[in-house]
Amino acid sequence: MRLSSIRNYLNYRFSFAYKETKDIPNFIFVTNRFALYICRTVLSLTFIGLLASCSQYSTKPAAIGFHNLSAHYNAYFMAEQSLAEAEFQMSKAYKENYNELLPILLPMDSVLSLPVKSQLQDAIKKSSIVAEKHQNSKWMDNSYIVLGKSRLYLGEWADGLEALRYVYANGRDENDKNNALILLMRAYTIRKDYSNALGVAEYLSQQPLNKASTRDFYLTKAYLHQQNGEYLTSVAILEESFPLLKKSTETARIHFAAAQMYDRLGQYALANKHYKGVSKNRPGYDLGFYSAMNSLQNEVVLNPKKDLDDVGFDRMLRDRKNEDLNDKIYFTMGLLAEHRKQIPEAIGYLQKAVAASKGTNLEQKAYSYLQLARINYESLEKFEVSKAYYDSALAILPQQAPEYKLVSERKRALDDFVKHYSIVSAEDSLQKLAQMNPAALDNRIDAIIEAQETARKEAEAKERKAMLAAQNTNVQSVQNPLMNAGERRWELYDPALINKGKTEFKRAWGNRPLEDDWRRSSRQMRSLAGNDRNAPDSLSVQTEAVADNSLKKGTPEWDALHTSLKQNIPLTEGQMAESQKRKEDALYNLGKIYRFDLQESQRSISTFERVLADYPKTQYKEEIYYLLYLTYEADSEKSTWKNKLFTEYPTSTYARLVGKSSDSNVAGSGNPVKEYEAAYALYSKGDYAKALEDIEQNLPAYKGHIMEDKFALLRVFLIGKVRGKDAYTQAITEFMRLYPSSIYLPRLKEMQELNSLSMGKR
Repeated sequence: MRLSSIRNYLNYRFSFAYKETKDIPNFIFVTNRFALYICRTVLSLTFIGLLASCSQYSTKPAAIGFHNLSAHYNAYFMAEQSLAEAEFQMSKAYKENYNELLPILLPMDSVLSLPVKSQLQDAIKKSSIVAEKHQNSKWMDNSYIVLGKSRLYLGEWADGLEALRYVYANGRDENDKNNALILLMRAYTIRKDYSNALGVAEYLSQQPLNKASTRDFYLTKAYLHQQNGEYLTSVAILEESFPLLKKSTETARIHFAAAQMYDRLGQYALANKHYKGVSKNRPGYDLGFYSAMNSLQNEVVLNPKKDLDDVGFDRMLRDRKNEDLNDKIYFTMGLLAEHRKQIPEAIGYLQKAVAASKGTNLEQKAYSYLQLARINYESLEKFEVSKAYYDSALAILPQQAPEYKLVSERKRALDDFVKHYSIVSAEDSLQKLAQMNPAALDNRIDAIIEAQETARKEAEAKERKAMLAAQNTNVQSVQNPLMNAGERRWELYDPALINKGKTEFKRAWGNRPLEDDWRRSSRQMRSLAGNDRNAPDSLSVQTEAVADNSLKKGTPEWDALHTSLKQNIPLTEGQMAESQKRKEDALYNLGKIYRFDLQESQRSISTFERVLADYPKTQYKEEIYYLLYLTYEADSEKSTWKNKLFTEYPTSTYARLVGKSSDSNVAGSGNPVKEYEAAYALYSKGDYAKALEDIEQNLPAYKGHIMEDKFALLRVFLIGKVRGKDAYTQAITEFMRLYPSSIYLPRLKEMQELNSLSMGKR
């Protein structure tokens, strides 16, 4: 009863609730949708507000934090990684030349950066994002530094320098500004703009730098002074840098550069200290090897009695790791032998160094040639041999090598030198032969021919011997690539089998000459058993043929050669005069080459004085007086030649030049271009007298300079304006004689021929 009542009550309430639900108004659902719309709008406005507060121009902490995070990990970090990868690849590709002074910092070479151009462009792209989208980020300065450095590597100097200057002018962080200036100083140094680089260095020296910036500043400033040739200042700065450097291959490289600069300063003990520092900083094999070689050279200089047997050159040469460095080992042995005045041994070692140079190591071969050229010139005075070595060195020396220009100029000077030296030597010998009586002369010519024949036969025999040795070496070194262990060698690869075959052939066929169709029945057959023992061997026939080609005295060939040699001897007065003239001209030219091209004052003086002694009436007398006056350094000697010039040629051009230079103590600003422009400006204004005075005053200071003939040409025009027609004609003649190879000579010849031309008109 009670249970049923409860059930009925529940059914009633459920029916009533369902009826109430059906009667709920529709506006309640409309209200819910409106509320949802309001929520979405509020969220959108909130999001927009947050974005507005994160603007790159905002100074709010939230905005700055957002852009710092985005700039660092979305742009700067990736740009820095791309630049670091590019620098690593460039450092691996950079080939060091340990024979030259290593730069303290690696060069920023656009050619070297070509393989990593994509990485550098990516670094530029990523770092530019910071400037475009995150200007309130603290990574702005760092990104501009990466941008500038990447552009410098690519050779975009203007844009790279502008980026670095922007950091200095607008940077917010002092450390970043200092780092930009350090990089700017390095860029100025690479561009050889040393004045701006020194200005930046002076500013940075007054700034407080952190440890990393101090290290970079010291290295860059040392690099600046090194490139400017101020080695003493550079090594002094490096000494302050080493305590800041960690042990690394790069530190070993900087120790090597410091040691090289000490070498150039003559401080060999300090150099060795840094060569030993190389080995303590994990150097590469080549760097360690060259450091050891240079240190050894210094030890011999410091202790000439050092026993080189302890060095172990033989062990080094046998070491397979040094196979491509044998040329450097022989080169070092040659330098050490030369230092001990063992010239023949030095030449032998250097020639072995040349022979051992192979592959891409042509620079070492060039330096070996240069040492041979120097020794033959200075120690042996074999000038023709020296010239040949200079030719060989110049053919393989890279044009960007520091010595290239100097070697090229010396080679050009030696070309002319050897030509004139050969003339002097030949004329000396011919004139001595001309003094002999006819019988002795004929005997002497025959002896010369015999000596030439003997030398020729010895050279041919030596060449044949070398060829046979090379052939035997090739035969013995041939190996069969198809032969495995235990197999029988093919006969042509086995010298023993070849000799056995030769023996069996001779036993069966006899000692037959090497000729075609030797088995034909028409040929006379010898007894197989008897064998003709007197049959000529092909090798002996060839040897006899070689021996028979020598000249024999009394043959027509000998007499013809005798006659041709005798024709060159100046036996008549006319021939002797011509010979003396050729010798006089050659000696005069040799003296000028010594004075101006080879910069050897003492040899120049001795050559000029020989001309005056052998040819007292030489046509070059007044010029030689003038050149001797310029060449001597002692005042007493200068006065002697000055007085001779004034006494014998008081009205000559050279006497006038000496007088002007004495009055002004050889004036000249040291800049020939500016001096010439100033004189020409006076000429253009019509102030001819003042222009001529300045030209004659400054011309001695630029004697031998590339612009000397240009000064002399302007002087010719001025003489025509100031001193009249006769002096003008004489000036033209002097110019043609003094400057026979000048590019202005054709113009002067025209002016000499056209006497009707107005004087001094250009």
